[in-house]
Order: sequence, then C-alpha cells, then structure tokens
Amino acid sequence: MVPDPAAPEGRPNSPVPFERFDRADVAAGYRRNCAELEACLAAATPEWLRRRSAGTRWSNEELLYHMVFGYMVVLALLPLVRVFGRLPLPVNRGFARLLNAGTAPFDVVNYWGSKAGARVFNRRRMAAKLRRTTSALERRLASETPGQLGRCMSFPERWDPFFRPRMSLADVYAYPVDHFDFHAGQLSADGPASRGFGPRPDPGK
Repeated sequence: MVPDPAAPEGRPNSPVPFERFDRADVAAGYRRNCAELEACLAAATPEWLRRRSAGTRWSNEELLYHMVFGYMVVLALLPLVRVFGRLPLPVNRGFARLLNAGTAPFDVVNYWGSKAGARVFNRRRMAAKLRRTTSALERRLASETPGQLGRCMSFPERWDPFFRPRMSLADVYAYPVDHFDFHAGQLSADGPASRGFGPRPDPGK
C-alpha cells in the first residue's frame, strides 16, 4: 500500500491505488491469511484462546473470528458497490453520511457481534469458514472486468480504519487482507499460536 499523507497519526495506510491493483497479489494474500489462521489454531491452547488480546477488548479467539468476519463482510459489500457505483455521487455521499452518523451503535453491534460470532465459528470452524469465503472471493475476483473493478462508491470511513470516503471494487477486494493483517498484530504474543503469523508485508510494496 501507499501511505496516505492525509491520514491521522496511527491510522492504517490507504488502499492500493487502482492502477497498481494486482489480482494475483490479492489472491496470494487470501491464501496466506488462510495458512496463517490454520497454523495459529493448530498451535493455540484453550488458555491462549480465552486470554484477552493485546490490542482489543476481545479474547484472542474472538479477535480471530473478527479477522475472518472481515472477509465475510466483503461478500456483502461487493453487490452494494455494484449498485451504488451506478448512482449519482450526491446519493452515494448522502448514504455514507447517514451510515457515519450511526457509528456509535455500529461499534456496539460490531463488538458484541464478534463475541457472539466466535461462539458459532469457533476454533474448530473458523478456518474452514475462511477457506470457503476466500475461495468464493477468488472466483469472483477472477471474473471481474477492469471496468467493474474500477467502479466506486462512497463509504462510511468512520466505521473502519481501512475504509476511505471513496472506494473502488478493487479496494474492497484488497480490504480483508489489510484488515486481517492489522488485527493479527493485536493478538497476545505470549504463546506459540501468535507465531503462526509471518512478518507483515511491507506496506510500501
């Protein structure tokens, strides 16, 4: 990714510009995240999974689910971008402003949703869920035309550190890798499970 000079200090970098979008790199990121999650879960102890993460109020298991959920969200976002990308810009901006106004309740739902979701897609089910989701995303990504990948819509940037006011379909495909990698750094490092994650890719590459 290319650093965003306008981003507040501590805010993740902006998505890769569309002209630098590489389908193979994004698909490789999907597969890397799957392998990392599987290695983490294979090494994780029940105690480590219950332990509070280093950077959030979630336990390590709940945070791992949240990382998987970032991929699941993309499947819902893709049709939205296709629809809103055809609408006038004022409509897009108005919708994004409306969602931004609901950031506080969204944060509550996001927090408790990941706690509840981890009970369903727990340590025994989340890796398989991620594999199925990334496989579906790879198939869809391979079928997109350049024109479709360049379609944009306005986003509620207050909802997620990796959302920007205007994002293309290509940005949305790249988003879950950035989201997963960012949160992997918030897992507690006091156990072998956290070592299943390799060095984070250079954001400048």
